[in-house]
Amino acid sequence: MSPTESTTASDGFTPEERAAMKERAAELRAEGRKGAKKADGIQAVLDRIAQMAPEDRALAERVHVAVTAAAPQLSPKTWYGMPAYANEDGKIVVFFQDSGKFNYRYSTLGFQDAANLDDGDLWPVAYALRAWSPAVERRVVELVRAAVS
Repeated sequence: MSPTESTTASDGFTPEERAAMKERAAELRAEGRKGAKKADGIQAVLDRIAQMAPEDRALAERVHVAVTAAAPQLSPKTWYGMPAYANEDGKIVVFFQDSGKFNYRYSTLGFQDAANLDDGDLWPVAYALRAWSPAVERRVVELVRAAVS
């Protein structure tokens, strides 16, 4: 399965995706200090996702795959205990907040001010995320690509 192909919310990471992420983390550690820091960020995000309730975990896994495929230049890291993705300056561009973090009825896909989503004097910077579908995936990819453009 390619990183941009959709799965249902209950599918989560495939064994192949998990293996690829572990291999990438090992490659980054082998690159030295900067690579090790990035690998640690990836591992922290994966560990945080693993701690989530099953419904949130499935969404977070799909968001992780979509963001890392659409914007490989972003570095995964945790931010206030949430999976987040930073630009080369270390500024958070996009993050995922699971519904269980503050007992909300939905998870949130959010964008910080480093995201290039400006549209006049008013634009959305957070989106309620309740289920994953091909349409949701397309919209997330569009938003992430715009955010890093």
